[in-house]
Parts: sequence; structure tokens; C-alpha cells
Amino acid sequence: MSAGVFVHESAYVDDGSLVGDGTKVWHFSHILKGVRIGRNCSIGQNVMIGPDVTVGDSCKIQNNVALYKGVELEDGVFCGPSCVFTNVLNPRAEVERKDEFRRTLVRRGATIGANATIVCGVELGAYCMIGAGAVVTRDVPAYALMVGVPARQKGWVSRAGEILDDTLTCMRTGERYRLDLKGGLVPVEA
Repeated sequence: MSAGVFVHESAYVDDGSLVGDGTKVWHFSHILKGVRIGRNCSIGQNVMIGPDVTVGDSCKIQNNVALYKGVELEDGVFCGPSCVFTNVLNPRAEVERKDEFRRTLVRRGATIGANATIVCGVELGAYCMIGAGAVVTRDVPAYALMVGVPARQKGWVSRAGEILDDTLTCMRTGERYRLDLKGGLVPVEA
């Protein structure tokens, strides 16, 4: 474990995991073998990560979240309280499916709201926002605002997490965006 890491006395960090400088692991959490957590992360209460999961720098994982094998978080990802990740599409208690775990990639700066469910095998685009309670069953474009069950795109958000109007300008930062030729959102370079 790196210097400057805080692990609450009730939390467990298994041998063979790496926790980056400045990261805090709070009450009753468990970091399993083979996990790599970046710098300056906050791992909330009752969080389970692993085995073999990668968490980037500056991520915030709120209380009661489990990141199973196959989940990868890039830098700056926010996982809201009790959001859920799955790792098998058709689980059965009596059928072993560990060789069927699917990868779920959460790109830089994405936000997942409280109690949202992310079905395995999808990619959440950079800076997208998944609304509280949404159920994501397919890939999500960068900057997309997704809500509902199943999740559908409701609009676009900026890097700062502000909902964009028709001008595609962030009211908080003034940053401007445009639609690209594929219908995705991209920042306008200054």
C-alpha cells in the first residue's frame, strides 16, 4: 500500500491489491486481491471491490457499492450510493458462470446516480450521467444524460455535470459543445 493511504480499522485490504496515495477506504469495506485503486479516491462505507478490478485516480465510490470482476473505472468516476454492477447476464445459483463474466467499462468523469443498475457488458461514455434508479442495458455515449427503466437518453450534460440546452453551452463554465458527424457530443476547441 502506498504512503498517505487511510484504511479504517474495520475495513480489509487483501494482500496483492494496490491502493494509491491519498486514497481513503472507509468503514466495513473490503478490497480483494488483485485490485488496483488509483490516487486520491474515496471508497465509502460497506464497499466491496474485486477481485482484479481497476479503479482510476480521483474516483468516488459511495456507500454500499460492489465492483465485481470485469468492472473498470477510469479516472474521475462517481458511483452513487447503492448503485449496482452485474457481471453475468443470466446468473443461476446452481450453474457456475465465472468464465462468462462480461467487461463493463466506465469512462473518465462518468457519474452513476444512486440505486442505478449497470447491466454487464456495456461501456459508459466519458462524462455521461446516469440518473438515480436508471437501468442501463446498452452502451452510453459520452456526455449523454440517461434516465428511466430501461435507461433512455434524455439530453446532454457538460463536463461539469450541467444539463445542456439547445445552445449546447455549459451554464456553469461557458464551455461550448457541438454534435459530431456521428451524432455524438464533443467539446468545441478554443
